[in-house]
Amino acid sequence: MNKVILMGRLTADPEVRSTTSGLRVATYTLAVDRRAAKSDQKADFIRCQGWDKKADFAEKYLHKGTKLVITGRIQTGSYTDRDGKKVYTTDVVIEDQEFAESKKPQDGRIETTADDGFVPVPDDLGEDLPFN
Repeated sequence: MNKVILMGRLTADPEVRSTTSGLRVATYTLAVDRRAAKSDQKADFIRCQGWDKKADFAEKYLHKGTKLVITGRIQTGSYTDRDGKKVYTTDVVIEDQEFAESKKPQDGRIETTADDGFVPVPDDLGEDLPFN
């Protein structure tokens, strides 16, 4: 089985182009943090490709810094560059892409805590919570 699940941030705006046969493809690089101590934080930079509707989605909604969760498959390939040297490639072909965080509100009323992505519960809600 060839299945990949990644969560990370786009390093730049997606590059969207059309092939000679008319198919659209979006290419972007996802910076994915490695599990490590905070002081030794490292990331992998993984090239991803989205075809057809996924390319349209990327062009319309994705930009540098967007945090995404993607699922897909690894695809390897090769080509010969202008100098005649063989170049090997490894890409993730996207099957699904979803936002990993909500869009920041214009009024700035909702703030998330440090790195956990959770919204703090206001102290004045009292007995209105459904799980009290």
